[in-house]
Amino acid sequence: FALHWQKTKKPAPLPTKVLAYLEKAGVPHEVLSHRTVYTAFDAASTMKRKLNEIAKSLLIKADQDYYLVLLPADHNLDLKKLQTAIGKHAKKTIKVVKIPGEEAVAQVAKVKKQALTAFGGLHKLPVIIDENLAKAKKAVFSSGSANHSVELAVKDFIKHEQALLAKFGVKRIVKKVKKQVKKEVKKDVKIVKKALNANSKPAAKKIVKKK
Repeated sequence: FALHWQKTKKPAPLPTKVLAYLEKAGVPHEVLSHRTVYTAFDAASTMKRKLNEIAKSLLIKADQDYYLVLLPADHNLDLKKLQTAIGKHAKKTIKVVKIPGEEAVAQVAKVKKQALTAFGGLHKLPVIIDENLAKAKKAVFSSGSANHSVELAVKDFIKHEQALLAKFGVKRIVKKVKKQVKKEVKKDVKIVKKALNANSKPAAKKIVKKK
């Protein structure tokens, strides 16, 4: 596998067990080093990648079972859809699906806080990947380190992790700020035009004041 290192200020080392896991897997991948990041948004910004190229990892508890769930960073998790998907896979009715707290994540995955990786095999957890992420050729996955990420072909990840495919991601709705600004500008222009068409300065001032 290839290693690609970017200049950073004394980054924390990549966990040796993660490196050993990847080497044993024999799957072509790149270990990317970067400044300290704790969110998918920061990771995308730091590595100059699109959000849909960043795999967001979440530990999910479905009744008494745990799953490692992955979806694109530009998607939100729909718990109802995930509940249905897990139910179909497990061939039973799932009553409650929730995201456990950090302490529970650390205990179940046997890692330090905020050190969850995207590799279920490493944590002995089944992996479920959103179909939207599965469409990507490559993606950047969490390594469990705030200073390193792992990039590899999504199909290789799915094959090695024996991941279940399901549709449970919902595209984030980004407010169209530009359209709102344009609307406000047009409104201001109309007010100014009315003021300019007024017969006198006092009239113009009166109209502008109404804004």
